[in-house]
Amino acid sequence: MQKFTLKNSLPVLFAPSKGTDTVTVMILVGVGSRYEYKKLNGASHFIEHLLFKGTKRRPTTQDITRELDSIGADFNAFTDKHVTGYYVKVSKTHLKLALDILSDMLFNSVFDKTELDRERGVVIEEINMYRDNPMRHVEDIVEDEMYKGNTLGRNIAGTPKTMKEMPRDEILEYYKKHYSASNMVVVVSGNINKKAKVWVENKFSVVRKGKSDKDFEEFKITKPKKSPRICVEYKKTEQIQLALGFYTYGIDSKKNHIVSLLSVILGGNMSSRLFIEVRERLGLAYFVRAYSHQYDDIGTFMIRAGLDKKRLPLAVKTILKEVKSIIKKGVTKQELVDAKTYIQGQFSIQLEDTYQRASWYATQALFKDDVKTPAAYLKKIDGVTLEEIQDVAKEILDLDQMTVAVIGPYKSKEEFIRKAKI
Repeated sequence: MQKFTLKNSLPVLFAPSKGTDTVTVMILVGVGSRYEYKKLNGASHFIEHLLFKGTKRRPTTQDITRELDSIGADFNAFTDKHVTGYYVKVSKTHLKLALDILSDMLFNSVFDKTELDRERGVVIEEINMYRDNPMRHVEDIVEDEMYKGNTLGRNIAGTPKTMKEMPRDEILEYYKKHYSASNMVVVVSGNINKKAKVWVENKFSVVRKGKSDKDFEEFKITKPKKSPRICVEYKKTEQIQLALGFYTYGIDSKKNHIVSLLSVILGGNMSSRLFIEVRERLGLAYFVRAYSHQYDDIGTFMIRAGLDKKRLPLAVKTILKEVKSIIKKGVTKQELVDAKTYIQGQFSIQLEDTYQRASWYATQALFKDDVKTPAAYLKKIDGVTLEEIQDVAKEILDLDQMTVAVIGPYKSKEEFIRKAKI
């Protein structure tokens, strides 16, 4: 790994990888829906769309996508509550062009008013699509309740109302405020050309230094007082989508590798406790999973399942039984050994992909105090003890602060509680 900083203070990381003919360029910007005023809810995600709509040198969407398609590139973008990302993965022979196109999109987009207004409808349909997908939408309901009153509780894509009404000039002001060298990182991963550093300097030294307004008091989160919460959204379905949400640590916590092991043991793979008990032994669900997601200063640990409504009480009882068991008894030595080797194996597989490798380094460079090598991370995983797993489980799997969200044929919270027998 090689790290250097451009004259405008933009950090750049090279993560070379032998034995591949591909290279990925990834740019992360430290902004997402969390940093939006209510009027601009959805602006971060909207900007992600708009940067594909034309630049001064490539005036239309087709000019951008046709050039990328002509070299067989894999390209996309994504927006989360705390970060926006853009990437192009290409053959090693096209690295210079990938850098040129990404820098052109991010810093020379024209934000044409006609295209901008047309894209409003596209985003509104995207919002509707996810709302109509209970398996996806249940996550939004959980975090909406967990972070109620804070911007973290808002939908990443905004609402149909905000998408229709947010003014172009305020979108541009928001873009200029956050898309600055002090709030981004560039990572190049894979088979990297010797001239890559010169190419990066040529394309990204133009980024203005700026200063991103991210430390406003209103964006900070505080946990609510202890009290479990239940949210129900009515939908006439045969399968119930259930999600349990717990507070966990921020993205730079020194305990996140322990949380990763805990989530694997509880519900991270096909030999996890929840998969074996809920699906294999009792046949209560096809999908059941546990995982965590971190933001700057807090995170969400989530358990999700798609359940047969007729057997809901047994499913809820079984899930809570496994949660309580880990809190009270911890995990076995063999479970911990297996979880460690599972993470080690999956991590090695993922890092063979130049996109995954770029994502690993970019996330660390943007949010963490130091950038760890894969070997250093796996060493931390290997050093986790049984006691540490149980201590973390006790800290985050707090049933008194649990949020329950359900999408199914229940017209009230009381009806769900009665039928779930909780």
